[in-house]
Amino acid sequence: MRKKKTDVVAAPEPAAEAPVRLTQLAHGGGCGCKIAPGVLEQILSRSAPGLLPPQLLVGRETSDDAAVYQINDEQAIVATTDFFMPIVDDPYDFGRIAATNALSDIYAMGGTPLFALAIVGMPVSTLPLDTIRRILEGGESVCARAHIPIAGGHSIDSLEPIYGLVAIGLVHPGNVRRNTGAQAGDKLILGKRLGVGLYSAAFKKGLLAAHDYSTMIASTTQLNTPGAAFGCLAGVHAMTDVTGFGLLGHLLEICKGSGVTAVLDFASLPVLPNALDYAERGCVTGASTRNWAGYGSSVELDPKRFGDNERALLTDPQTSGGLLIACAPEVVTEVLSVFLQQGFDHATVIGEIVEGKAQVKFTPPPRKKSRFALY
Repeated sequence: MRKKKTDVVAAPEPAAEAPVRLTQLAHGGGCGCKIAPGVLEQILSRSAPGLLPPQLLVGRETSDDAAVYQINDEQAIVATTDFFMPIVDDPYDFGRIAATNALSDIYAMGGTPLFALAIVGMPVSTLPLDTIRRILEGGESVCARAHIPIAGGHSIDSLEPIYGLVAIGLVHPGNVRRNTGAQAGDKLILGKRLGVGLYSAAFKKGLLAAHDYSTMIASTTQLNTPGAAFGCLAGVHAMTDVTGFGLLGHLLEICKGSGVTAVLDFASLPVLPNALDYAERGCVTGASTRNWAGYGSSVELDPKRFGDNERALLTDPQTSGGLLIACAPEVVTEVLSVFLQQGFDHATVIGEIVEGKAQVKFTPPPRKKSRFALY
């Protein structure tokens, strides 16, 4: 059946009076703006470690989600920053997505946000001031839901629209959860569905269905608040959020940091509706290709079982993606219950941790079970 024009979120025909589209002002969007993992690794590998006081519980050594600095026996500061260019044209939605994504790093460490600072870069000669104001209001609305203020920030006149937050939080030192510490026997749980990058690529091409756009906004503006509860749960051994490096990239960080193998059930991965269909239509981000180039040399995917579309999903940059957790089998029910109670209806067990080398390798999945492994 031919779709009606109103069935997709399409780009308007160029017109003098047409509003400026945010996505047309940016060469990238969302967490797909990240520097490619391989390039970033080269940059950081040549950087001096700098001052490492004992109070710095988490620094940059394992590419974790945020820094953690202990201030006393009961409290540690969690600090992070995240900003990017728009993946949508609606300024309010852009602000909401960027703020949600920034606060996710606090939750991914097991912490609770305390306050935020705004990072604003806008082409003030191109964007109407009301549009810029709506972006800021979107971010403020998310911080209000997280019960924190935006206490200040910094702004510049830039060529592309950029928005994000410096997020500051608190955590008990004993409740810090890192992207290391996964143990053999742990189950892997993913809190949100995959495919945001594929959706955003479809949006830029004017192919994203209106109902899928609504689904994308609902997912990317859902705060990963369960992370604070998981920090208090002893059976949760490792935690991160899946963002710009895709599921494979962030799971690889867990494997490297923990010295373990992760075995995934591809068929169990929660996926946004029609995401693979959009991949089939060529709606794949450049970041997905860069991600694969960054860590694909240590990955084996059987081309008979995993085609370009499946690989695109596995490397798809997730803007404001879900929490990825490695936890003991006996707390799986509790973890899933916390997710469900806080509105995460698609949280799913996607695999398990087994003993193995820190190197990442994918084994061909059995024909009937569609399984693969990371070593």
